[in-house]
Amino acid sequence: MRITTRTGRWLAASAVACCATLLPGAALAASAAPAAPARSAAHAIVPGCETPGLVIWLDTNASAAAGSTYYHLEFTNLSGHRCTLNGFPFINAVSLTGGLLGHRAGISGGPAHQITLAQGQTAKAALQIVNVLNFPVSKCKPVTAAGFRVFPPNQTRAKVVPFPFGACSASGPMFMFVRPVTK
Repeated sequence: MRITTRTGRWLAASAVACCATLLPGAALAASAAPAAPARSAAHAIVPGCETPGLVIWLDTNASAAAGSTYYHLEFTNLSGHRCTLNGFPFINAVSLTGGLLGHRAGISGGPAHQITLAQGQTAKAALQIVNVLNFPVSKCKPVTAAGFRVFPPNQTRAKVVPFPFGACSASGPMFMFVRPVTK
């Protein structure tokens, strides 16, 4: 088939007319499609604080009462993003070789509430250490612990916080108690 100038002009004009008719309809159809809802920063899902992103330390400004000393175990978020903590840390006394001493800290107080930590913010959990000299020597077997093995709430990895204190080496009496994390 041979296309003449007249036929070529007619084909070009038809193509332009067809595009001019179809493009507005396509644009309308695209704008009518539902868009995915935008998440604001306030509604974004914030992940839990993982152990490697936290610095765990003990505030040694303590208070004492009735045979116990009370400290704040601190959790500082250095993960590079916001994260949440919810619940109680698990705490064990450890020897210089890393061996566990006595019972894991009991939990007290509550209820726990989820808290969000921005980069650089710190949460705390109150830690009570009972004077082990209050227990019978045969049930406690007192020793000096080298520190704590701390599992942040809902985490399976721990960090060791060095801090010498009196602990029971026997699994008899419970000599530490921890409250839930708060801001």
